[in-house]
Amino acid sequence: MQPVKYTEDIETPVENEAALIEEIVAAMAVTQRQAFDTHRHASRDAHAKSHGFLKATLTVAGGLAPELAQGLFAQPAKYPVIIRLSSAQGDLHSDRVPAPRGFAIKVIGVAGERLLPGDAGKNQDFLLVNLPTLAFGTIPAYKKMLKLLEQNAHQPELLQRMLAGAAHSVVEAAEAFNVEPGATLRGLGRDNSNILGETFHSMAAIRFGDSIAKISVAPLSENVRALTGVPIDNLDESRMRDVVVEHFRGQGAQFEMRAQLCTDLAEMPVEDASVLWKSEVSPHRTIAVIDIPPQEAFSPARRVYGDDILSFNPWHGIAEHRPLGSIMRIRAQAYERSTAFRHQMNMQPRIEPESLESIPD
Repeated sequence: MQPVKYTEDIETPVENEAALIEEIVAAMAVTQRQAFDTHRHASRDAHAKSHGFLKATLTVAGGLAPELAQGLFAQPAKYPVIIRLSSAQGDLHSDRVPAPRGFAIKVIGVAGERLLPGDAGKNQDFLLVNLPTLAFGTIPAYKKMLKLLEQNAHQPELLQRMLAGAAHSVVEAAEAFNVEPGATLRGLGRDNSNILGETFHSMAAIRFGDSIAKISVAPLSENVRALTGVPIDNLDESRMRDVVVEHFRGQGAQFEMRAQLCTDLAEMPVEDASVLWKSEVSPHRTIAVIDIPPQEAFSPARRVYGDDILSFNPWHGIAEHRPLGSIMRIRAQAYERSTAFRHQMNMQPRIEPESLESIPD
């Protein structure tokens, strides 16, 4: 099937959307402030806990099909990239508590029309999570789910682990009978597998040049493919970080970056990020390779730079990769407010790196 062509009217805002977004962003700001009051240090309002910061190279494949040679992938090229590995909660929870994991990519030196007013930078951010869909895939659903997420975040650690374990059992049972368990259960039922063996997804859609796509990143080299589904032993407060650090002290890794093109808006909606885009309808197709060399992934200097100075935003990029759908429209305000608060409270400048030399060793 042919990809759906991108047009400016592809999105359909909901009634009272601006007011709903403001209400949601204000609630997220309260949670971020509460975390600051607990730790006396500001972190991100989502994906607060970092597990590693990595310098890498993204190589855009040559000979891509025309529908894949779009945006920054239009020509064969090599870009320096920065990767942040994280857990999804908005506070610094123990790694014993299962949670979705994040893989944020900052591609440095991307030319094109910028999305954000006044943005003089030349970087493109892609924010990915190890779930293909989002439980709260629309603005109204997000508003309803927000209170549940906040309540679960404040539960004692043992109860959170019990809830996650129960949800994981239901997910396994559903999959055994070829039943899709849904985004909510998948989100609650994450296990504690090695983060380096996970496949990560944009969950929501983006413009992909002339068309529309979701982006994913999957293990490519054998050393990280072998880690898929492998549970982490001896979990403690920060074992996930230790696993990342230990891996990259002795070896590198390769991941493939893929695009899943929208070929049917009815089956692959833009506005509802909870709907799975089935690979049988449109496969995930390789568009680039990420090479990560051995390095110190979490030195004190790198942690301070990554947690306090570095920022990621799906709207930080070029018009040809514009975020699409209601959840992405929430993020336009949520990420800006979160970043402004974090930098203000930690007394750190907001700086976009221009090269990998900006990142401490």
